[in-house]
Amino acid sequence: MQTQPQTQAHQDRAGLVYGFAAYGLWGLAPLYWPLLQPAGAVEILAHRMVWSLVVVGLILLALRRWSWIGPLLRQPRRLGLVALAASAISVNWGLYIWGVNSGHVVETALGYFINPLVSIAFGVLLLRERLRPAQWAAVGVGAVAVVVLSVGYGKPPWIALTLAFSFATYGLVKKRIGLDGLESLAAETAVQFLPALGFLCYLTARGDSTFGSGGGVAHSALLASCGLVTAAPLILFGASAVRLPLSTIGMLQYLTPTSQFILGLVVFHESMPPERWAGFTLVWFALALLTWDALRTGHRARRALAEAAAPANAAPVTATEARPGPISGG
Repeated sequence: MQTQPQTQAHQDRAGLVYGFAAYGLWGLAPLYWPLLQPAGAVEILAHRMVWSLVVVGLILLALRRWSWIGPLLRQPRRLGLVALAASAISVNWGLYIWGVNSGHVVETALGYFINPLVSIAFGVLLLRERLRPAQWAAVGVGAVAVVVLSVGYGKPPWIALTLAFSFATYGLVKKRIGLDGLESLAAETAVQFLPALGFLCYLTARGDSTFGSGGGVAHSALLASCGLVTAAPLILFGASAVRLPLSTIGMLQYLTPTSQFILGLVVFHESMPPERWAGFTLVWFALALLTWDALRTGHRARRALAEAAAPANAAPVTATEARPGPISGG
């Protein structure tokens, strides 16, 4: 029989495996999207929406997890938030696919590096959250980094900024919806499904679709696999999130843009002039500040809880124990 520490250690190891797998798959995505050419970014996006609903629907059917649908349909406000989340992630998915397939892998990685800073800014502006000094410093350094990168690119890094803001919007809306990962993806792709299917039918009627006879069996299979590519890392992430503390998840999330950045340099041979290196270095410094602040705050919170629990766990001293015992003779 396993003890509590052994069980927790097993949970931590499993959570790390699931987390590395999830963020690793997301990090390798730039290798997948070019395989779907000659399909354009919008066609790929439509297939991703359609096949994601198919895959997630089959998973929910196997798990018999349908009880959430009725309550959701009876809440128009939550349905509106689901539609907003679906719109935000559609922009994010579509621009990401286009960015990768048009030779902007490094800039798409930058978008996900910037995303935590944008999320913090949203917290201040929209949720009236109060920031600690280190968080203010990180946001300030991030703003300077965007200026430096704008100089380096000769224009604002609009791909990175749009990815960061759309994903931050998506995360903000999802917090208010209150659905788990699978259920949330099912609801969002259900909103996306009919427009996406309609667009694919339109392409087919015009003879512009690459799915089916036009692109060959292998190409069609790759397009259909969009659903699995979308759902698999999300499932792995869900399994990791329930086993690991948020501080660990927060550090693991940087694996994805780091992998994408390396792929952009090594595999896709994108250029990195000195100005871009300077901008990226500032972004990484801002993220290091955030990570240090999160770890320090988490350590203080755990220590405070331990100190508060210590008196309660101390054994009470009874009157009998308090009285001195008889002195025994030698």
